[in-house]
Amino acid sequence: MRVSDVMTRNVVCCTPESSLLEVARLMVDHDCGEIPVVDAAGAPIGVVTDRDITCRTVAEGRNSVHLVARDCMSTPCVTVTPETSLEACCQTMEAHRIRRVPVVDAAGECCGIVAQADIARRGPREEAAKVVKRISERNLPAPIYGR
Repeated sequence: MRVSDVMTRNVVCCTPESSLLEVARLMVDHDCGEIPVVDAAGAPIGVVTDRDITCRTVAEGRNSVHLVARDCMSTPCVTVTPETSLEACCQTMEAHRIRRVPVVDAAGECCGIVAQADIARRGPREEAAKVVKRISERNLPAPIYGR
């Protein structure tokens, strides 16, 4: 099985200068917890998660009205391709302890996203259980992301 078999294709993206209000609205409107941040060519340069907004703005007492995606996005952006095997995709998610991973096409543009839910809905049951368990394990060191 390949990433192309399970990925969500109609992914919405934002730019580094998109307001956090706009990013949060995209999450609500599209029922998702992560928005890839893309450059002018459409290549992902980071992601903003619902957790990024909560932990990097609200919890720090920053006024999110005046912030943009660049202010709280997670970088570097880990990606996979549609041709990546589902097993390799899950290993990437486990290694980086991420619940979602953007998918890039041959030109490097964001063409989709794979979330744990996509793997649970469309992938092998054992793969879904394994990735959820490994990403959630407490004894693994947390990855370090920039801002």
